[in-house]
Amino acid sequence: MKPLPPSKPPLNVVFAVPYAMDSTVRFVRAAASLPGVTLGILSQEPLEKLPADLAQRVDAHQRVGDLLDADEMERGVRALARGWGGSVDRLIGILEQLQEPLAEVRERLGIRGMDRATARKFRDKAHMKDTLRAADLPCARHALLESPDQASAGAEHVGFPLVVKPPAGAGARGTHRVEELDELLSYVRSVRPSQANPLLLEEFVMGEEHSFDSVSIDGQHVFHSISRYRPTPLEVMQSPWIQWVVYLPKDVSGPEWSEIKAAGPRALDALGMVTGMTHMEWFRRTDGSIAISEVAARPPGAQFTSLLSYAHDRDFYRVWAEAVIFERFEPPERVYACGAAYLRGQGRGRVKTIHGLEEAQRSLGDLVVEAKLPGRGSPASGSYEGEGHVILRHEDSERVERGLAELVELIRVEMA
Repeated sequence: MKPLPPSKPPLNVVFAVPYAMDSTVRFVRAAASLPGVTLGILSQEPLEKLPADLAQRVDAHQRVGDLLDADEMERGVRALARGWGGSVDRLIGILEQLQEPLAEVRERLGIRGMDRATARKFRDKAHMKDTLRAADLPCARHALLESPDQASAGAEHVGFPLVVKPPAGAGARGTHRVEELDELLSYVRSVRPSQANPLLLEEFVMGEEHSFDSVSIDGQHVFHSISRYRPTPLEVMQSPWIQWVVYLPKDVSGPEWSEIKAAGPRALDALGMVTGMTHMEWFRRTDGSIAISEVAARPPGAQFTSLLSYAHDRDFYRVWAEAVIFERFEPPERVYACGAAYLRGQGRGRVKTIHGLEEAQRSLGDLVVEAKLPGRGSPASGSYEGEGHVILRHEDSERVERGLAELVELIRVEMA
């Protein structure tokens, strides 16, 4: 990262927003709310796709064809810069797929922020794991296949069961569990990995999956949050009837978290994290050891930023914006336990009805702080996040944990 530019409010900030998705809009609102920021939006849509009140707070807008293309992104940033007298101080975005083109354009234009080499370590999961292993950090075994002929040797190194996925994937998309060699060989023959489109084999870790979400400022790791997944996203995707739950206990100071609290910051150092939020997924194996799965150099998705906000009574959308724009952060106290139950539709088609809402309201209404329920006729999301979610919060961790378990038993989204 380059030295900080002289203090000269306002800072000219370009926010890359391919599409006005609900989750992205919350981050844009946070950036637009900061005093001392001149905000430009770079998008693939008309500005009118943003909510009207937010569009009015945007200082400049430039539309491009494809923000994943660094050349097109650069042209858009240069166009916005011309309107500001040639100056852009920050180039930001929250989507996983944008991190490398954002970094490349920063380097080309001399904009402060994560560079391309660092972004690649976070984005390319094989490169990431090589980096972590070189730093003697615990992570899942892996092998990168650049031709079908490498499948047998890769499987022997990783062991079965294993998962196959694209090296630059996000979440559980494109991820499949494979039980035996014949199944792997059949899959590899169908997708035919190559140098241009390799395939990542990764150990299927038996145990509990968690996240380690963090804030770093100028290379210092100033905050972390630990959450637990029940069950893992991959298990959810493989079993259509399973509802996914994410749980943030109020107290994460105990010795059971000491290994990840030591390994997490070391992993971020190895990968070159300087300033911003990260989302790390990790496992506790059945033998008690831990394994880092992957790390993303962006704020967490799937309502995690809302969960962080509710647990700490602090707007973490604004926290992210202040971190990446002004490089400042004040650590908050964790004052609540909270968690989200993700409502997945049962069956095929569109949402027909939601069962159990009244009973859930009677039993758990005092814990609910946010609910997004799917409307009748809504299409299936095709994601482990499901068609809607409910967030619970309370000072008593056990109350929240029991409430989440009860919630996924009571509510059922029927598709037809």
